[in-house]
Amino acid sequence: MIEIVSFVNEGLGHSSYLVDLGDGRALVVDPPRISERQIAEARTSALEIAFTADTHSHADYVSGGPELAALGAVFLASKGAHLEVVHRGLAAGDEVELRAGLVLRAIATPGHTPDHLAYLISEDGHPTALFSGGSLMVGTVGRTDLLGPELREDLARQLFRALCDEILTLPDDLAVYPTHGAGSFCSAPGAIERTTTIGRERETNPMLAIHDKDRFVEVLLAGFGSFPTYFSRLPEVNRRGPRLYPSLPPLDRLGSAEFRQALADGALLVDVRNIEDFAAGHVPGALSIELRPVFASWLGWLVEPDRPLAFVLGDDQDRPELVRQCLSIGYEHLVGELAGGMSAWRAATQPEATIEIVGPDAIGPNVVDVRQRNEYVSGHVPGAVNIELGAVLDAVDRVPPGPATVMCGHGERAMSAASILTEHERDDISVLAGGPAEWATATGLPLV
Repeated sequence: MIEIVSFVNEGLGHSSYLVDLGDGRALVVDPPRISERQIAEARTSALEIAFTADTHSHADYVSGGPELAALGAVFLASKGAHLEVVHRGLAAGDEVELRAGLVLRAIATPGHTPDHLAYLISEDGHPTALFSGGSLMVGTVGRTDLLGPELREDLARQLFRALCDEILTLPDDLAVYPTHGAGSFCSAPGAIERTTTIGRERETNPMLAIHDKDRFVEVLLAGFGSFPTYFSRLPEVNRRGPRLYPSLPPLDRLGSAEFRQALADGALLVDVRNIEDFAAGHVPGALSIELRPVFASWLGWLVEPDRPLAFVLGDDQDRPELVRQCLSIGYEHLVGELAGGMSAWRAATQPEATIEIVGPDAIGPNVVDVRQRNEYVSGHVPGAVNIELGAVLDAVDRVPPGPATVMCGHGERAMSAASILTEHERDDISVLAGGPAEWATATGLPLV
């Protein structure tokens, strides 16, 4: 009997799985880069990671498959992915004996990507678990537009056929373990749960209730929002194979003079402190992206991947987590952090900038809402202009002239946008404390 342990990255909406094969060995499905938690769990359980498997060419994170392969695991992946790293390529119907009586079968499920496979684990001929990757998810299915608008409709049709002809022919009591879930830009809008069963999805998944292919395609495509720009480059990074790290590298600490030289040489300064500290004083020109679970997504959306990065952190912030999130999406050029943080910057009598955080009663005559479009249409401050954070850099001219208040759901995205706008000669920008709900409560006015 197998046992399955889930590992969830809330920021990327990604789940990976450690499967105890029952003989002292394990399989890891869709591991992330720097798979420390999976390796630690295997060691704690006295398991050797014998296999690792990717369900598809990932766009949202760098695969940990090559890393685990370097440690001795057999790396299973779709032949259609055309990987340049050492792996065992699988096609539809191929089977891998994980141990006596335990078999992994590859099921072709194109749609989310052309090369997509789901993996069915059967024990003594009885289906036990389905690792569905980005095909079937809890309450939804995978999006089909990540490889470009010209492919999205055809891939949606392929996904419909794969769901009907393959996934929905499986037993209702079969446990389903998707890779993408709540918080992932790789899925259409869905539920917050991470695992499910075929029967539950058959009964409750609105996409599976659509039995007409054309209608399925229409509804699926209509639900897509924007996604981070870094998604366009990671499939190729994963195809060629990422740089391997024997362990998580440290973040160098730079003195004030060395730090200033790095900035002069072209490094981009990313300030990851909380937004209140950033607002109170920061290095001029810094981009605010608070270190939180979704840090990697916004870094990948707002910053060019090959740009050297320098950081300002708070005293108690998690340096390894910052490095981990950067590497998880292929951002390798980490110059270091300012040793001593803003205290050292001030001690060196260097200039600093501020951004005002205001309450609902003090917002400017213009309001810019940088939430995703679906968030905006669900309820926004009257008169607010919607410019998604990911589009702000290319839409500075859409911000109305005159004092403007930037807002989002809580303030973090708004501060990122404000830091971008102030770098484009807008010195009349403030940030709303809280979001639409707080504005409505404080003013007694309705959202529209």
